[in-house]
Amino acid sequence: MKFLRALLLAIAGFSGAAAAQEGAMILVANPAFRDLEWRQTVIIAAPAPNGAHVGVILNRPTRRSLASLFPEHAPSKKVVDPVYYGGPFSRSALVALVHADHSPGSGAVPVMKDVYLAFPAKTIDHVIETTPNEARYFVGFVQWLPGELRSEIDRGLWAVLDADIEMVFRKDTDGLWEELLQSTRRIRADLHLHARRPLATRQPAHADRSAA
Repeated sequence: MKFLRALLLAIAGFSGAAAAQEGAMILVANPAFRDLEWRQTVIIAAPAPNGAHVGVILNRPTRRSLASLFPEHAPSKKVVDPVYYGGPFSRSALVALVHADHSPGSGAVPVMKDVYLAFPAKTIDHVIETTPNEARYFVGFVQWLPGELRSEIDRGLWAVLDADIEMVFRKDTDGLWEELLQSTRRIRADLHLHARRPLATRQPAHADRSAA
């Protein structure tokens, strides 16, 4: 709990400027991962202060509904989607990824345009009570200390894609990892092919050919 409180204090100081500067990213796990915790995972990660990153796993839906976790909380019964497993940190904590054009409340981390990651229970309760199906709910989350994620990316543990709202809130996540893995392979293949083409053939489309 001390760790969680320290993290929440840190992300409370997270600024929208920081999010705009670096932005969220989609991480696609390398097929070499054998650890069941990370195997075939797709994660949205966003920068937090001092080089740290936070995020949630997007493709691990559970069989539990929010109402089954909070049977005494009537608004939770309005949530249609299942609860997702967000990551190994604070597995007993509920985290919400919220689609909104403004901050849903105190302690919400701006992840990308119109997307916030909410940690405090009071803020999550407000989301459930006002716009219950404009969010996805997770148990646990992922956190990297300063420099850790960059090191993992440099070692090839994650392929990186730009985040977009449709991908983040995609209903059916079956096959998402395979689909994005193929996308990253096509991107790498295109970059490799472009790099190997002779310089003379790499002319802009508007190159003047009227000289002849």
